[in-house]
Amino acid sequence: MVEYQHVTSDMSVYRDGTIKLHGPEGFDGMRKAGRLAAEILDELTTFIVPGVTTAAIDDMVRGMMLDAGSVPATLGYRGYTHSCCTSINHVICHGIPGEKVLKSGDIINVDVTPLVDGWHGDTSRMYLVGDVPLKARRLVEVTYECLMIGVDMAKPGVRIGDIAAAIQAHAENHRYGVVREFCGHGLGRLFHDAPEVVHAGRAGTGPELKEGMFLTIEPMINLGKPPAKMLSDGWTAVTRDKSLSAQFEHSIGITATGREIFTESPKGLHKPPY
Repeated sequence: MVEYQHVTSDMSVYRDGTIKLHGPEGFDGMRKAGRLAAEILDELTTFIVPGVTTAAIDDMVRGMMLDAGSVPATLGYRGYTHSCCTSINHVICHGIPGEKVLKSGDIINVDVTPLVDGWHGDTSRMYLVGDVPLKARRLVEVTYECLMIGVDMAKPGVRIGDIAAAIQAHAENHRYGVVREFCGHGLGRLFHDAPEVVHAGRAGTGPELKEGMFLTIEPMINLGKPPAKMLSDGWTAVTRDKSLSAQFEHSIGITATGREIFTESPKGLHKPPY
């Protein structure tokens, strides 16, 4: 049975399986965190070009967070030692920044989560590096469509399975695979919390969305088949068939009549080409 918990800003919150329901102060906190996250991804649109290393991207992300008075939520999280994730080509998610040099034709997802006054702004966006083949561009475009189909559906009374089924149907209509091993999640003052937000499933199933819920929708869509595998570093997930993968992510809050996107681009840079 799904349990919901109304929380206030002065309450301690724990990952206890309950779905947290937030009030106006929570929405204010998530707006600030989400806006900073989106502003960072906006700045990367001109920085990500052939010849740039993923370590340089990580340095830029960390610098922008610190300059804004926030900290990278990923830094030190379960032993992770970087300020963002950089997932290139067949990497599905949690790619580790390093000396890898971006080349023309690459696609890359950058996932950032600044922690601002105790609130997590979690978002990711795809970037096209140089001259990218049409099939990769199309995968990125459809993945963004999958994200927004899910976001646009979110409102009180809708179930997680309704969102999952709609995302899955759109991806599979284009003969793409939807990753099952990773999903979206609740968030707020906790980085990862209930509920799990799956991107493939059956309509009418799963927790019901209620006003005050904060969650991420972050479909991972493969050009080939859905299965993923983990690399030996314990973080990097790649497509088992080595096909390209793309992902977009928004953090949203459920309102009385719909949803609010906390991580929408202030500059309108929602999807490439930028």
